Amino acid sequence: MTGREAGYIHSTLLSAFRSETIPKVTLNDFDVAIIGGGPAGLTAAFEAVKAGLRPLVLERSSYMGGIARTVNYKGYRFDIGGHRFFTKVKRVDDLWTEILGDRFLRRPRMSRIYYNEKFFAYPLKPLDAFMKLGPFESLACVGSLALSKLRPKPDESHFDAWVINRFGQRLFDTFFRSYTEKVWGVPCGEIKAEWAAQRIKSLSLTGAIINAFFKSGDHTSLIEEFKYPELGPGQMWEACRDLVIERGGVVMSGMNVRRVTHAGGRVETVVAADVAGKEQTFRAKHFVSSMALRDLFGCLAPAAPAGVAEAAARLRYRDFILVALVIDKAETFPDNWIYIHSPKVHVGRIQNFKNWSPSLVPDPAKTCLGLEYFCFENDALWRTPDRELIDAAGRELKEVGLLAKGDVVLDGCVVRMEKTYPMYVGDTFRGDLHAMKGFLTGLSNLHCCGRNGQHRYNNQDHSMYTACLAVENMQGARHDVWNVNVERVYHEEVQPLEDESGKEIES
Repeated sequence: MTGREAGYIHSTLLSAFRSETIPKVTLNDFDVAIIGGGPAGLTAAFEAVKAGLRPLVLERSSYMGGIARTVNYKGYRFDIGGHRFFTKVKRVDDLWTEILGDRFLRRPRMSRIYYNEKFFAYPLKPLDAFMKLGPFESLACVGSLALSKLRPKPDESHFDAWVINRFGQRLFDTFFRSYTEKVWGVPCGEIKAEWAAQRIKSLSLTGAIINAFFKSGDHTSLIEEFKYPELGPGQMWEACRDLVIERGGVVMSGMNVRRVTHAGGRVETVVAADVAGKEQTFRAKHFVSSMALRDLFGCLAPAAPAGVAEAAARLRYRDFILVALVIDKAETFPDNWIYIHSPKVHVGRIQNFKNWSPSLVPDPAKTCLGLEYFCFENDALWRTPDRELIDAAGRELKEVGLLAKGDVVLDGCVVRMEKTYPMYVGDTFRGDLHAMKGFLTGLSNLHCCGRNGQHRYNNQDHSMYTACLAVENMQGARHDVWNVNVERVYHEEVQPLEDESGKEIES
């Protein structure tokens, strides 16, 4: 390709984000084709151009960043779920700085737990927790913990037993059950313990309870501050996209992958359709997939063996609705976010975007709050009209005491996100995932990365790290990318990775 042709592709690509125009590209011109423009996909592209490889990124939506994007509604910017930039993987931290430079803010962390119509400081402060729980309940929690140590449940393959064995029945019933079932939409007894082992230390309650009551050295202390892009996490991924393009990569939005063809143990092509339904075929030496595993298996041509394809079809996902409200009030509450442990309201967590970054709110006399709802695609909540969701969110803010009766909601916006959380459920879950991994590792030039790409509830930094290792594998390394952020107790035979991937991370 000549420099003039490359320049044409780059300039056309920049307009593609505005007009959905899809550039024509040479079929055999890529070293790596990447499915998905979220943190894993864009990190893979960025690492590829740094290594002298030419990447192609195919993103189904019109925006970059996946669930780490930033929505802009009438100048109000908001995050999908709250993305703290904090990691113990130095390589990822260095990447953030390399991509975004000094455009980070240092933000103090403040959050609380709403339980039993009271707001508990988080991390829990012993006196605050004791006063709000009361002496009887506090002592009952300690006694319950002692009992769980004397009589542990013999089978802890599910979330409830795993938590009870470590924290006691009382703390499980008080702090874990209602919120967890609100998030996942299934009883705790149906959630596999892999999720608990992987995520419980980062959950909003555990570290706080341990630090407040038991002072255990087995759990990491919670961070006091974190980095955050001035204009939200989407700023990071828009900057990453631009750097990839500037350095010779190709990024195409509005491209829906329909087929991933393979033969002889290698992926050969990716076939994607643009917004008009016109298909294009792309060839590359290597392929990265960050699309949902269930969808990837649905695209394989030829299809995977029946048992493996059926395992993929059984994968489940929890979906997400964010209702952003513009409040006619300069200040509401001081937290970054609050976890809502109350069956009286549907909301699970509430973000105060102004406290993440003042630049997210264009009018200092106003506040923008984000109410997070967990659901399944096409259930009753998912189908609720936007106006009804906005009205209900305003009522729930007043129900939990975060808005006064006279406070006015000026405007609102609803964002629905599919497949936000991969679920760890089903009696066959472990075997299903093992079968899928076995098949995919048989495709030598396919690299699965990221949260949905591996069906693992990864943080943003874990997802990025899988992409870094995948690009190294393209150049001859032999990292087990599937081992990033895996709890050792369930995978004792897996050898550790070469650097920080095994460390506990909160982000």
